[in-house]
Amino acid sequence: MIRYISKINGELKQFTSSEQASWINVFPPFEHGELDHLAEVLEIPLDFLTDSLDVDERSRFEKEDHCTLILINSPVLNEEGKDSEAIYITIPIGIILTDSHIVTICSDENPVLEKFEENRVKNFEPSDKNMFVLQIFEQNVYRFLECLKKLNLKRNLIEQELYNSSRSSELQQLLRIEKSLVYFVSSLSINELLKMKLKRTDLLKIGNEEPYADLFEDIIIDNSQALEMSNVYTNILGSTMEAYASIISNNLNVIIHRLTIVTIILLVPSMVASFYGMNLEYLPFRSTRFAFPFIIFISILLGFGVVHYYSRKK
Repeated sequence: MIRYISKINGELKQFTSSEQASWINVFPPFEHGELDHLAEVLEIPLDFLTDSLDVDERSRFEKEDHCTLILINSPVLNEEGKDSEAIYITIPIGIILTDSHIVTICSDENPVLEKFEENRVKNFEPSDKNMFVLQIFEQNVYRFLECLKKLNLKRNLIEQELYNSSRSSELQQLLRIEKSLVYFVSSLSINELLKMKLKRTDLLKIGNEEPYADLFEDIIIDNSQALEMSNVYTNILGSTMEAYASIISNNLNVIIHRLTIVTIILLVPSMVASFYGMNLEYLPFRSTRFAFPFIIFISILLGFGVVHYYSRKK
């Protein structure tokens, strides 16, 4: 699906063609030949569009003729929702700059771009392409920070559950959070390298414009903060899972130890009963009238003797 958007008198308007639009947003579902037609109309390489739809594509920028492609990874909720999959994954947002348009494309509906479509970003002006790119970077970092806070809150709630009962379902949830953090650390690291390279090469030509340069510097700092938070949360989660694995292993050892003691305690009376269950002629007390209660008494006495021995040994 393709949306042609411009901002007129503070309100976003949609059009049916690219002539009146300054921003073109492309997202699934796609009709047959739609991307080829868009690439032909805007005179941009088709690879710029298809590369942006590859979920494994790394953050980078590429320039060809009058077009510039910027790919930046962004967090989205994992729609699969399997217990073994990460809660969040990262997918690339493609930003294509032409002489008269800015094109954004993503393989899924992205909350970052949705904020722009709903006009919920302050001072958003799609005709100012450099500022628009910086605002996408900024909102993308905010999205990472928002997701990190949600993951950390979820981790704290799961830990509280684990204090009361160590169940496999909570450990699986922690594993999902850990996978999400791995995606975040990798994507934020690559995004940071991309932004540093953009700043060094001055691809957006904002080096001499102080408001743009200051905003870009703040975005890089926020990205570094998000990366540091991801690393901290990853280390905390790794230590937590190791601690709970040790606790579970220790609890298992305690249970096995207790079961072993119970087995030994029951073994001694069982041996006495086994001897007297044999069909032998010369067993002690065989002809005694009180043989049965006496044997029971001896068995119980031996059992308590073993209990007393192990209680002293602790």
